[in-house]
Amino acid sequence: MNETLISVEQLSLSFPNHLVLSDLSFKVHRGEFLGIIGENGVGKTTLVRLILEQLRPSAGKINIKPGLKIGYVPQFRNVDVEYPLSIEDFISLNFTGIKLPWLSRKEKAKVQSVIKQVNLDHIAKRPLGLASGGEKQKAYLAQALINDPDLLILDESTASLDPNTKRELLDVVLRLNKELGLTVIFVSHDMQVIHEYPDHFLWLTKQGYTQGPIDELHNDSKEGEYV
Repeated sequence: MNETLISVEQLSLSFPNHLVLSDLSFKVHRGEFLGIIGENGVGKTTLVRLILEQLRPSAGKINIKPGLKIGYVPQFRNVDVEYPLSIEDFISLNFTGIKLPWLSRKEKAKVQSVIKQVNLDHIAKRPLGLASGGEKQKAYLAQALINDPDLLILDESTASLDPNTKRELLDVVLRLNKELGLTVIFVSHDMQVIHEYPDHFLWLTKQGYTQGPIDELHNDSKEGEYV
């Protein structure tokens, strides 16, 4: 059996007068591509925040493999047209928080390698603020990959992208999953891409949850999308 990176056991989280997650249990294994789906308000992002240890559960526990390195790609970041850093300098910030010229030769080579992985090498010198939405998301992905994470979490990271750009980004993630064994948690409400990319699913609802191999996800949901 594949190595378990995360084990969630009878997890619950509640806020005053509001139960978000209840008695949730599942595992994430090394090399898995897990799709987490569900309508708004069922706790998808809350679950991610629990995994990232930004929140504490009300009950149950999350066991994370010691030393696990997690890369995180959010849905939105506040980067406007005046943002001064180039794409490659922005990506390099995940090393030390300083700009590229102060990086070691090895770190500079890593930046160039990751830029090429996400197909941004042709615009690496472009200011991030002038990049398109899809190019920004690729830059966020590259920044998350710069420290060679064991687990990549994408929290609705394709929600604002057009269909072609969405698939271009997910094709990169799938290639890293298949070729490098990168473990992926992909949070989305887009049922069609959930059917196309992950190999397992976790479907959160207000009544509970279901999980399993992606081919067990209801076929009549392929064209649906939560809003």
